[in-house]
Amino acid sequence: MYVIFTLRNLVLVVSCGVQFVLPGVPMAEAQDSPVAGGKSHFEASVAPFLAKHCLACHSGDEAEAGIAFDTYTASANVQSEYDLWDKAARLIRDRQMPPTEQPQPTAEELLAIDAAIKAELATFDCTAELRPGRVTLRRLNKAEYNNTIRDLVGLDLKLADDFPSDDVGNGFDNIGDVLSLPPVLLEKYLMAAESVADQAIADPQARARVLVHPALTAGDRVAVARRNVREFAERAWRRPLSEGEKERLFEIMKFAYDQNSSLDEIFRTVVSAVLSSPHFLFRVERDTDGEDEDGIRQLDGFEMASRLSYFLWSSMPDKSLFELARSGKLTQPDVIASQAKRMLADPKSKALVSNFAGQWLQLRDVSRLMPDPELFPDFDDELRFAMRRETELVFESIMRENYSVLEFLNADFTFVNERLARHYGIHGISGPEFQQVALKNHRRGVLTHAGILMLTSNPTRTSPVKRGRWILDNILAEPPPPPPANVPELETGGENLGSFREQMEQHRSNPACSVCHLKMDAIGFGLENFDAIGGWRDRDGRFDIDASGELPGGQKFGGAVDLMEIMVREKKTEFCRCLAGKMLTYALGRGLISYDRCTINDVVRNLTENEYRFETLITAIVTSAPFTMSESK
Repeated sequence: MYVIFTLRNLVLVVSCGVQFVLPGVPMAEAQDSPVAGGKSHFEASVAPFLAKHCLACHSGDEAEAGIAFDTYTASANVQSEYDLWDKAARLIRDRQMPPTEQPQPTAEELLAIDAAIKAELATFDCTAELRPGRVTLRRLNKAEYNNTIRDLVGLDLKLADDFPSDDVGNGFDNIGDVLSLPPVLLEKYLMAAESVADQAIADPQARARVLVHPALTAGDRVAVARRNVREFAERAWRRPLSEGEKERLFEIMKFAYDQNSSLDEIFRTVVSAVLSSPHFLFRVERDTDGEDEDGIRQLDGFEMASRLSYFLWSSMPDKSLFELARSGKLTQPDVIASQAKRMLADPKSKALVSNFAGQWLQLRDVSRLMPDPELFPDFDDELRFAMRRETELVFESIMRENYSVLEFLNADFTFVNERLARHYGIHGISGPEFQQVALKNHRRGVLTHAGILMLTSNPTRTSPVKRGRWILDNILAEPPPPPPANVPELETGGENLGSFREQMEQHRSNPACSVCHLKMDAIGFGLENFDAIGGWRDRDGRFDIDASGELPGGQKFGGAVDLMEIMVREKKTEFCRCLAGKMLTYALGRGLISYDRCTINDVVRNLTENEYRFETLITAIVTSAPFTMSESK
């Protein structure tokens, strides 16, 4: 909970994005009242602090990190610069700024600047205008293409495995802005469409999914053929067809018929045409028009069906979603929420594990990591597979059982097979099958999983910097700035230089390094009992490991379990904001804009009020304005 006050009196409390006015202070007065002399919070407190402690480095054309505070004189412009001031407040609060070699603010100055910036940030107006955002036309990525073909014709062909790799934007490979269509991919699409058509017509079960209705008489053949093609195209294009589209598909059939093609060849031709159409390859949503107020409109049922299915299943809508879309009910929030819960329980929601968790937690990278074989001779592909699978199963368990999302940080259970159990020193597990086990000693949550610990290490040794930075970025959404130019590398020379922690402390004594390392290193060293492949150790060479530390703000811990408890107790709001932001980005297929923070606030508030349940996270997202609406701006 943050207590926000002016320099003269306490006016406002902000907790998880919810504002409460204290007794005797009206909301309008709390938001808009000036401080002494009629000045704003910015003029009275922020601007003088910047002049004293920041402008020497952050002004002019050569401003450090490109941040020029001299351009702000009377206002923080939080409607457009919220992220900048939010980050500035965090760096000042954590004493990462000003740099340690510069004169430091007094405790009173820090209290005043923190309160003043928070008061400015509290003026961000979520009611000023509705901005659900615009999603770029999105091509199906490789996973979505494979899954859509599977669910459309019933054949798991995995033809997209031969497609070029999808580009990644904002941490995910389903972002519309980066899903381009190079010529080589267009050729692959045409070949894949022909392959699907050939195999679908040849396979009896797949043929029955494409040609659903049999012709009972010779006179019915044309009408039934047109119906089969129309219904197949509607499922493939994920919406009803216009009359013009129906006629164009019939013209394709007629053209093939005029070439004396067999019935199978006619259907192969039209199926290939349907699957090579942009309406299949892209997720198309209607632009707003003049009848949509402010260029904003509610998505229709079929658009909602696709948004839901590609979010939770990475695939096309099923029969239930199509029926609700036709009925008009899939625009109702309660129906959308109930469908999301149904879809999470479906086996196809494993796509959320492999595609969201696989990218949020970077589990996909585990398959390509190669620890030094001389230092870690016991590491093998069987262990590599088990590492990734462990985290996937924990994510799936939290999703399926509707556990609290805080279990990602402090779950006292995990899943192991015999190979991973041996790596962890857990006895009584045999065979390749994974079993749920209780964690009793050193591990809590996914941050102590061997796969996460390995991907945040170097091939030869642990890296507290990598581990700390990874947690700040992926768990707390507080990425540290990039290192300044010409920072010396950590001096290496083995044990003659002292323990690894002592070497890092020497490196951190450089003022250019200390600012960023203060928080990263504290978190990273809390995990130092785990080696570069996530095995437990008490010593590093001849040195005992010291995994204790203190976070900015004074929270002390003695090791990984203590650190996880602090994360849950002190950082749960930051974690929930981070997770909500990652999930919303993935769900929308676009990067977030300033106004999306209003949705994030709502999601976090819903989580707080509902025991942080996973279903709450999902339902809050799928019923939000950015997910259910579109704008032309």
